[in-house]
Amino acid sequence: MKIIKEIFITLVLFFMVSEVVNFIRKPDIQENIYKYGLDDIKGNSVDFSNYKGEPLIVHFWGTWCPVCQLEASNIQALSQKNNLISIAVNSGTNETIEAFMRQKHLDYRVINDEKGTLAKKFNITAYPSTLIYNAKGELKFTEVGYSTTLGLQARIELIK
Repeated sequence: MKIIKEIFITLVLFFMVSEVVNFIRKPDIQENIYKYGLDDIKGNSVDFSNYKGEPLIVHFWGTWCPVCQLEASNIQALSQKNNLISIAVNSGTNETIEAFMRQKHLDYRVINDEKGTLAKKFNITAYPSTLIYNAKGELKFTEVGYSTTLGLQARIELIK
């Protein structure tokens, strides 16, 4: 019983520290994602305004980011059940990102922010950063750093 108590306390402390770090590193976002129309790495048009009416996850990440690589399978799982657009920041050419996606067995939609321009507009300075919008297009959650599939899905459920 003592071991279970120690594990529980450790998990609670980890969660609390994670939330404090998330709060400190949270970007101040004034930009409206729904005004953008961009192309993904396969050349398909992505009009963010088409996603109004349903929750939307916008995930900023980089192929060079070890935490992003750890979290990639979580993002893959979320993309199977939710509207998710990922934005690869400073990650090279479309071909480089496509090779990374193939190697990691990922198939979610990716926009290439090759020079970090879009990330700068959204004040994203830490990776990964995940923005969760409700059906009205309001930014409801911003997660910085590693997030679990369960944690992100719970946030989606809270805004439905």
